[in-house]
Amino acid sequence: MKKNEILEEILNEVDKHPEIMSRREALKYLTMSPLAASVIASATVGTTAASASADVKGKIVILGGGLAGMSTAARLNNTISNADITVIEPDPLSVSYQPGQTLVASGVWEIDDIIYKRDDFVPSGVKLIKGSVTSIDPENNKVVVDGSQDVTYDQLIVAAGANLNYAAIKGLEGEITSSGKDNAATKKVVTQNGVHSLYFQDGAVATWAGIQELINKAKAHKGPEKLQALFSNPRGPFKCGGAPLKIMYLTHARLVEAGVRDKVEMTFNTNNGALFGIPDYNAPIVKQFEERGFKVNYKHNLAEIDPAAKTATFNKWWMEKKEFEDEMGDPIFKEVEVSEPVTFKYDFIHVAPPQKTPDVVGKSKIGSAGSWVTVNKETLQSSFFPNVWAVGDCAGVPMGKTGGSARKQYKVVVDNVISVMGGKEPTAKYDGYTVCPLITGLGTVMLAEFNWTKKPTPSFPLDPTKERWIMWLLKVYMLKPMTIHGMLSGRA
Repeated sequence: MKKNEILEEILNEVDKHPEIMSRREALKYLTMSPLAASVIASATVGTTAASASADVKGKIVILGGGLAGMSTAARLNNTISNADITVIEPDPLSVSYQPGQTLVASGVWEIDDIIYKRDDFVPSGVKLIKGSVTSIDPENNKVVVDGSQDVTYDQLIVAAGANLNYAAIKGLEGEITSSGKDNAATKKVVTQNGVHSLYFQDGAVATWAGIQELINKAKAHKGPEKLQALFSNPRGPFKCGGAPLKIMYLTHARLVEAGVRDKVEMTFNTNNGALFGIPDYNAPIVKQFEERGFKVNYKHNLAEIDPAAKTATFNKWWMEKKEFEDEMGDPIFKEVEVSEPVTFKYDFIHVAPPQKTPDVVGKSKIGSAGSWVTVNKETLQSSFFPNVWAVGDCAGVPMGKTGGSARKQYKVVVDNVISVMGGKEPTAKYDGYTVCPLITGLGTVMLAEFNWTKKPTPSFPLDPTKERWIMWLLKVYMLKPMTIHGMLSGRA
């Protein structure tokens, strides 16, 4: 995609809401935004390895055709002459814009604003297998599709994403393999009777309906006790770690807008010991919670939902020193986790589900005990098989399950795959960059950018810990075109 085409897509988004910003104002903002400028500029540039690696040979198979997988295919295809690339992806909507589900869930966007078809983004010359990988055999360099079709490879890039493991919570059902399908079991409970989750497309639509239902209930509420809105944050790594916070902020904003915020108590129960893992961002978020009257309970992991009783049970956990005996029978002390169940009533609950890679990946020889693909965190090369790589949500790295992380990772994987195919060592390195446009209200965003240093790494010459309207414009108008028309072309 050409530079002016990405600009036009951004301006088309702006045109939908002329009452907020004109094209002229948008162009002025784009000029002052280093992040926007860098993305648009990079849309006309190939990979750093392009000239040196254009003639490498080998069969590349990409397991997964979502944002990370299809962007990787496009960038490889842009770089290698006569590339032999196959993408395996069963979902016809695999490239839909998942970061937009928060905006759908809060009534800012419609579901059609985030749906994109896989087949519209398959790069010219790249082969597509519309099936599911059912086994991975890295020792023999092959995968099996739908239990019958053997597909061999010289290089395997795993971009399998993260499954939504609702069944890990008692009372819920199902494991959703993509944002847009396989949700019938989960929808038996989630999307109904006050139980909501924006992590899949139908769930995002239902969450907005649930917020409106809560507002109407609050308008009719006469009792002295407040209605209860609960928000959970799960144990373990999960994609879009800021989403549980975002939907709480946006629910608050909608309640304020409706004039019924005083009738609803809002509580955030997180498995973690802080609201945000980066101290420089955690401090302002704590302050925002205080200013908005939010309650928070730390070290609370959602274990069970009783939809009939409208109760949610969390394991409240802490560490205690316990006495054990060593091999000689002498006493030793170890810290162990202990917990007790705590039950909360709710009128509305938003569930962020535990997540894992698909079992075909996590339980294979390239997986790990935690289910993620075991890789070198910098090169993203498998720790066990030098011709296997991981990119996106499935990669077993300390942080990095966001679209912004994938945008950095896929370039590293492309450069390193080309280097290895050319008989060289992988030298490109991922530094752990992650970005979370933390929506704090209708019109404000705190753009949290950081890497493995756990320090802010802002792209703008502005204090990144402040809520800003200008970052809302970036989130709502610009990131989607940059992703869909920049990254999926392999250029941004």
